[in-house]
Amino acid sequence: MTKFISTIPAHTSENPVFLESDPFFELAREIDELIAQRAYELFESDGGIHGRDREHWLAAQSETLVNVPVNLSETETELTITADVPGFKDKDLEVRVAPRSVCITGEREIQSEKKDGATIYNERLSNRVFRTIGLNSEVDTEKVKATLADGVLEIKLLKVAAGKKVQVLTKTAGA
Repeated sequence: MTKFISTIPAHTSENPVFLESDPFFELAREIDELIAQRAYELFESDGGIHGRDREHWLAAQSETLVNVPVNLSETETELTITADVPGFKDKDLEVRVAPRSVCITGEREIQSEKKDGATIYNERLSNRVFRTIGLNSEVDTEKVKATLADGVLEIKLLKVAAGKKVQVLTKTAGA
């Protein structure tokens, strides 16, 4: 029987905080720098007027990262994460697993052509995915299965077995 844990929103009002000991710290820092750079560009293009920092940050975040809704469910032995990643191919995505967290990263390039008379313009938009999910159970990082079908990434994680129950026996003094 599957027990529903939660639906985690892709964009929360608070950004996740990563510690240097987190396995995804460096990648998170790189993404954070890209968003900060774009937010500053938006600030400058807006006349450099203070007071719209959050608006610039959220706009930069939505331009830099693709919204990835995630569902997390569990059974007694397994956790299953499903993530909506339409338009991404398996070669565009990478799943990284730590004992208590999963990180989905990816980048794709989209080409579009616009015709204006005899001229063709090519635009390339880079779309990135960066999503970390904290897990309430420790998982075996060697036993992970990730599949992609119809724009939905499914990650199956095997829980680390809980400690075995050991019966305590009474020992007599003479034995």
